[in-house]
Amino acid sequence: MAAKSLDRAAYPSDVSAEEWARVAPYLALLRESSGQRDHDLREVFDGLRYIVKTGAPWRFMPHDLPPWAAAYQQTQRWLAAECFAEVAGDLRAALRMAGDREPEPSAVILNSRTLRSSPESGERAGYDGATRKKGSKVHLAVDTSGHMVALQVTPADAGDRGEVGRLAAEVQAETDASVETGFVDQGYTGDRAAEAAKAPGITLEVVKAPEAKRGFVLLPRRWGMERSFAWATRCRRLVKDYEGYATTRAGSHMVAFVCLMLRQVEKLMISS
Repeated sequence: MAAKSLDRAAYPSDVSAEEWARVAPYLALLRESSGQRDHDLREVFDGLRYIVKTGAPWRFMPHDLPPWAAAYQQTQRWLAAECFAEVAGDLRAALRMAGDREPEPSAVILNSRTLRSSPESGERAGYDGATRKKGSKVHLAVDTSGHMVALQVTPADAGDRGEVGRLAAEVQAETDASVETGFVDQGYTGDRAAEAAKAPGITLEVVKAPEAKRGFVLLPRRWGMERSFAWATRCRRLVKDYEGYATTRAGSHMVAFVCLMLRQVEKLMISS
């Protein structure tokens, strides 16, 4: 258990004072003086970032962070209260306005990826015939800059066409129904998918690959989603389905994108 001997300077997830100042108002579910609060929330958040970034088991939390059980329980409280969804929405709006764009997007990119199962996720895993993987599928919606808008987690055998309606409805709920267009790949073709997305007000636009393509082709709009998936895989907790619950799997993606946007906001502040 080498991770137990790590000190504070040995791992890359240490939250800066500026980052903590931005997320603290969302994560403070109790007063600082509350009797139930035994550990500093910034330390707990730092422990959560460590787990998501490194992919380590909770019991391998470094010794100079709060006990793993306390960090895990507080994480579940944050996820149940949808704290990170609120942070993600406000950070996305801030980044968009910094780029002279409207706070809420008018278009999103929709896609999914399958995560191979682990012993922890085995009971809820499904088989994805397209990727030949048994595991879970993450259905993701991002704006055209690649910032997360909404996500759903299902067994891997759930088809994209069958889930697009639920994902589109969540997109509209997160953006005050500002989205009009959803860019998708050919896995979303057909009247069923189009009608399901149209119900909450989103028109699907299929971005097709060139018929005579050879090798890698950078497709308009769709490349933004592939970049977002690449960002996510830098967090080792997201490369495989290590979670026992689908809600925790969705929450770990949310935390990863929040941390990413925090760094992007900090970079903007430094450059300005």
